[in-house]
Amino acid sequence: MRRVLWLFACVAIAFLAIVAFVWSGGMSAVRRTPWPLETRLATTTWRWLVPSRIRRETNPVTATPENWKSAREHWADHCAICHGNDGSGDATIGRRVYPRPPDLRAAPTQRLTDGELFYAIEEGIPWTAMPGWTIGTADGERQSWALVTFIRHLPSIAPDELTEMERLNPKPPPNPAREKDIEDFLKGK
Repeated sequence: MRRVLWLFACVAIAFLAIVAFVWSGGMSAVRRTPWPLETRLATTTWRWLVPSRIRRETNPVTATPENWKSAREHWADHCAICHGNDGSGDATIGRRVYPRPPDLRAAPTQRLTDGELFYAIEEGIPWTAMPGWTIGTADGERQSWALVTFIRHLPSIAPDELTEMERLNPKPPPNPAREKDIEDFLKGK
């Protein structure tokens, strides 16, 4: 009788695990949206990991058009592939990682302290696709602080700034043969 109960318990646990796996999206977890509790727990845990002295730091880079321009160029070349030029997270890589990058223009990101944004850029965010970009130099830190200034600017970014960034985004090298194949396919050849 004990063996039957033990076997039944194992089958029930396996069944529940399969149901949970399928219900959560299974192998396509990238396509699912995190549960609200999951997001809250991850965010709270990450904010707890940020050292309090860094959390309290204020941005030494002032919000000037020159600093925005420099940060915008850096952003377009390094950050936009995941975060999008506009900070929405709707970008080539951003759509394919889990959890997806947050909309940096939105209130939850804008409510983070300058120090928390700086720490996210420099040290990354565990359990996400956000790597740490620290290079251990004063110039590298200044670039990260400039990006914090730019993130604060994202909610009001102008269309001409986005157009400029599109020109600055990395482009793959031209491949005439592939372009011809695509053109032929579209023409029905």
